[in-house]
Amino acid sequence: MGGAVSAGEDNDDLIDNLKEAQYIRTERVEQAFRAIDRGDYYLEGYRDNAYKDLAWKHGNIHLSAPCIYSEVMEALKLQPGLSFLNLGSGTGYLSTMVGLILGPFGINHGIELHSDVVEYAKEKLESFIKNSDSFDKFEFCEPAFVVGNCLQIASDSHQYDRIYCGAGVQKDHENYMKILLKVGGILVMPIEDQLTQIMRTGQNTWESKNILAVSFAPLVQPSKNDNGKPDSVGLPPCAVRNLQDLARIYIRRTLRNFINDEMQAKGIPSRAPPKRKRKRVKQRINTYVFVGNQLIPQPLDSEEDEKMEEDKEEEEKDLSEAMKPEEPPQNLLREKIMKLPLPESLKAYLTYFREK
Repeated sequence: MGGAVSAGEDNDDLIDNLKEAQYIRTERVEQAFRAIDRGDYYLEGYRDNAYKDLAWKHGNIHLSAPCIYSEVMEALKLQPGLSFLNLGSGTGYLSTMVGLILGPFGINHGIELHSDVVEYAKEKLESFIKNSDSFDKFEFCEPAFVVGNCLQIASDSHQYDRIYCGAGVQKDHENYMKILLKVGGILVMPIEDQLTQIMRTGQNTWESKNILAVSFAPLVQPSKNDNGKPDSVGLPPCAVRNLQDLARIYIRRTLRNFINDEMQAKGIPSRAPPKRKRKRVKQRINTYVFVGNQLIPQPLDSEEDEKMEEDKEEEEKDLSEAMKPEEPPQNLLREKIMKLPLPESLKAYLTYFREK
């Protein structure tokens, strides 16, 4: 499934295409997509396909097409502080984007059938926290992943404000999914080849809306134990943050607000990172003349030719500029933290032990 928008050269280019095609419609969703580079979730050697609007699968690792994730993020109508459950959380790409919107006081849980994929998701999450420039620009709700079949969730599990299922749901499992949702919550899942948004309007009332025609692999049926019944799977606990963690959140928030106030006072706008210009492929126009019995191509002298020459010079200039070594992006939050009159161990804790 995919191919609804043009391929991009990089993550920003892909997001531009998704916006142009109206798959991304809100600023909050756009910011989350730009902050998480889709290419980081691909295996080495496959990254060239990361910015195409196509699904990707290698072994048990799977990513849906960007247009699908865009529609899912928009349909979930995410807000800070909500609880989210990802059924079939896979690489953690979607859960990480969701965490940027939920903020530190949300709940972000995922359940994934394959243990190797959960390990892959945890590695990608750790890499994002330790290395991504985006981490210090957002307040983040870190996802927690468990291994298990989402059709075996324990009956006494808590309910969620928002749920997404990343596999095809058969009609006889629809009510099972609905029970996991709080009243007022939103569930997004593929049912009978339609990506569907379901809102729980009361204890026993629902509103459904088809979003997009899709093709998903069906949910895997649970295996049974020796007693002939499937084992239940426990979801991560909804833990309360400790005082130390709360202090870190509020110190970072205070410093971030202080930085924003400073920039506004200086009249410095918040800028998006510069994007590469797309290559424009041009063909030189020829005219054809008869010389004896032969048809010979001959360049056509025109204003268009002159314009093409100017474009070529401009592209060569852009390429020269692009080849200059870039200065590393300035992390103002980190600089503020490192200037605080605190022991080095506390500074390291405030930066989440990041090295840049």
